[in-house]
Amino acid sequence: MTAFGPVFLLASLAALQQPPRVVVRLVDAAEKAGLTLLNICGGASKDYIVEVNGNGAAFFDYDNDGDMDLLIVNGSTLSNMKRGGDPMLALFRNDGKGHFADVTSSSDIRARGWGMGACVADYDGDGFQDVYVTAFGPNVLLRNRGDGTFADVTARAGVGDSRWSTNCAFGDYDRDGDLDLYVANYVKFDETIPKRGAAPNCKYMGLDVMCGPQGLAGEPDALYRNNGDGTFTDVTRSSGLVDPGYYGFGVLFSDLDDDGWPDIFVANDSVPNLLFRNNHDGTFSEIGLRSGLALNGDGKPQASMGADAADYDGDGRLDVFVTNFSQDYNTLYQNSAAGFFTDVSRQAGVVPRTLSYLGWGTGFVDFDNDGLLDLFVANGHVYPEIDRSGRGMNYLQRKQVFINEGNGRFRDATTEIGGGLLLEKSSRGAAFGDIDNDGDTDVVVVNMNDRPTLLRNDTDAANNWITLKLEGEPPNRDAIGARAWLLDEGSPQVAEVRSGGSYLSHSDMRVRFGLGRRTHVPPVKVRWPDGAIERFEGLAPNAVHVIRQGGG
Repeated sequence: MTAFGPVFLLASLAALQQPPRVVVRLVDAAEKAGLTLLNICGGASKDYIVEVNGNGAAFFDYDNDGDMDLLIVNGSTLSNMKRGGDPMLALFRNDGKGHFADVTSSSDIRARGWGMGACVADYDGDGFQDVYVTAFGPNVLLRNRGDGTFADVTARAGVGDSRWSTNCAFGDYDRDGDLDLYVANYVKFDETIPKRGAAPNCKYMGLDVMCGPQGLAGEPDALYRNNGDGTFTDVTRSSGLVDPGYYGFGVLFSDLDDDGWPDIFVANDSVPNLLFRNNHDGTFSEIGLRSGLALNGDGKPQASMGADAADYDGDGRLDVFVTNFSQDYNTLYQNSAAGFFTDVSRQAGVVPRTLSYLGWGTGFVDFDNDGLLDLFVANGHVYPEIDRSGRGMNYLQRKQVFINEGNGRFRDATTEIGGGLLLEKSSRGAAFGDIDNDGDTDVVVVNMNDRPTLLRNDTDAANNWITLKLEGEPPNRDAIGARAWLLDEGSPQVAEVRSGGSYLSHSDMRVRFGLGRRTHVPPVKVRWPDGAIERFEGLAPNAVHVIRQGGG
């Protein structure tokens, strides 16, 4: 016993020296915050595929007052579409304290139809963020006039795709200074498609369900080049974006190989994912299979929905997380130094806890500001009939949070956190942002045929943080594509400014780093979209800093 005494004592002292674990608290504050909009997306029985994919949301500062406002996208019904559809958008202005007021009418947003998702960028470089809305045809581009109102400029801009579009993202693929647009498209749909149970692709676990996507014709995606004059040109073919008509969902306009040029990753439903590597000459090469991102570790395609990219393991490279269908697992792809992605889902501990869920909106989020990126997943099934399958799956599902343990593994902390995570909904889009500027990340989730969930982060403020609002040179004032590093020798962090992502959603583009218990901020390095590099030191913790390219 005495031989083990000193070892035990040292271990006990070490444990005492470790700061206590911060318990994440996510409180459902939607009703108190004024977010009570009722989602419309088809009928309750979900007879057709267009009724099951849901909607997304966008956090962005439309009035430049320093806080995150919120746009929620709404769907419609097949019968309403025959009469022009429903209002596609609701805009909520943040009062700076995390309460939202519906300003849709006063903002002059009048788009009607069947909305799907949204992405945000100041595409014309006038200093105000604009919105692109995907839809079950046609899509809409809303230009921010800068006076609290928006103008529908879809026709003039040439981006009114009439196909069924899902996710979108802005990025400067040719590095000419202005922001281009990638749009993922899904399936060719009309009401002549068989109703549920009418064909082999309308069965699931012996149940009659809606038909598709397998057995339906897919729609190829589109890339629009910004002409710099308020218009766009479809350059899908000339840029080499060969999409064989896959069922496109999640889109990441992200520099995944860290060569300074943005690539495009597309998570596809039921078919292989795509990775378009930027060739630096205005063209792309599709390398999904070669990169390891097309399939899971078993060599199989998955029914992929949402996606995010971030450096969860602190090696300086962006890893990719993709949510998938039930009876399958959500996939964590680790980025290697050789530029190859490896499915490490099992090693990371995310497989067992995701099999009975159907994942959609997702994000790497440092919920407790300890400097380690956690994982959030919004869940919900597509088949209401699944409740009577006897397989332990439900149509309404809880959301999940996986806490990063710092050793390459994640811990399912959903039950531990409780609160708003345990509210069972059939959820879809998820957007992330700091709604009250208190330094932690909050989450809004859009729920099918239900009201949204706003998970306000009320985690104990024991850990410190820093937020950076990067402002690039015009016309890319949002600095989309910029990368920031927190140059801490012990635990370096990297983040990328990105438009779009998650599922049908757009998140706060400010860069946030958790500092843990440190009271000083290590030096920050920023690589701007044009490749210029700047270094910043002496930044104060627990504050939002505006960093302008070339201006400090």
